[in-house]
Amino acid sequence: MNDLHGIVFAYRESPDLRELAQVRNSCSIPYGGRYRLVDFALSNLVNAGVTDVGIIVHSSYQSLLDHVGSGKDWDLSRKRGGLRILPPFSYANKHHKGNLYRGRMDALAGVYSYLKNIRQDYVLLTSGDLAANLPIAEAFEQHLKTRADITAITVPTTIADPRMTNYFTTDKDGRITDVAVGPTVPNGEVSLETYIMSKSLLLGLVDRCAAHDVPSFSQGVLLNSVGGRIRLQAFRFDGYAARLQTVTGYFMRSMELLDPAVRASLFRTDRPIKTKDQSNPSTYYGPEAQSTNSLISDGCIIEGTVVNSILARGVRVEKGARVENCILMQRSTVQSDAVLRYVIADKNVRVCQGRMLMGHGTYPLVIAKNEVV
Repeated sequence: MNDLHGIVFAYRESPDLRELAQVRNSCSIPYGGRYRLVDFALSNLVNAGVTDVGIIVHSSYQSLLDHVGSGKDWDLSRKRGGLRILPPFSYANKHHKGNLYRGRMDALAGVYSYLKNIRQDYVLLTSGDLAANLPIAEAFEQHLKTRADITAITVPTTIADPRMTNYFTTDKDGRITDVAVGPTVPNGEVSLETYIMSKSLLLGLVDRCAAHDVPSFSQGVLLNSVGGRIRLQAFRFDGYAARLQTVTGYFMRSMELLDPAVRASLFRTDRPIKTKDQSNPSTYYGPEAQSTNSLISDGCIIEGTVVNSILARGVRVEKGARVENCILMQRSTVQSDAVLRYVIADKNVRVCQGRMLMGHGTYPLVIAKNEVV
């Protein structure tokens, strides 16, 4: 699909993700053991044949750079086009240095010179912190067929905070007739914050919003388009989609991966989700190890008990240790006779011998990266 260009918004920093976002932005948070959230956006684009992708970043993006590198693992390392990381250099010259982007239109204005040089006629805008296996090719085909100005990918319903979500009302033909931005209660189809439009329209919208100092895509584009000359069309997606906006939401959506139906929707063989290759050895299970209903990545050493948990690469659970309903990120260690329940341990965490740590399903205990407990 050589006529579609991908723009991934990867600048968002959510304080509701607490310790998980202290050293990284939300799109580079580990998910499902082997993946980062940005893997879904990149894989969705590549699976649709998109070869040029720009990732808009602002701060705390070292983890993202370490993960995506040149884009080789997604076949985006190319002499012409391919993957481009877009830091806020032009934005910093126009605004007080250090200020975050106030919204998507602000971010697009910050990379305006890049947008002008896009080779393709159409652009897809998407979030880097959305976990969904989207049929981008089908959505683009519908966009061309319906001659819509903007196509928004939606789902019938999702578990997310309505105040952080956009909702659409549509007619029988799928045309969007009303937009609700951050209502107190759910109201209509849920926007996945993924939009397709022409490059020329995008540039015009960025110019207009910049001229009126409107930083938000929702306020500057969606609300102003209803009933106007811009035709908004919905592409209805019926698969699994997760917006990870809070620690509790991250924990619950991660635990849903233990459901085979959810994994089948996210990790399809016809649209594979790619990630950084680390070539780890196989996981070792000791003679007394027990593992029940868990996702355990390669390179782990399991000598204790793991139940209803997700373990990333290189995790070690020593003899006598028990891990229940937990998420352990890369190279975490649970020493002998320690007990963990409803815990999220970031990378390189070490839980010492005999410790007992307990959270709750609605308020999991989070241990920050590199901590020793």
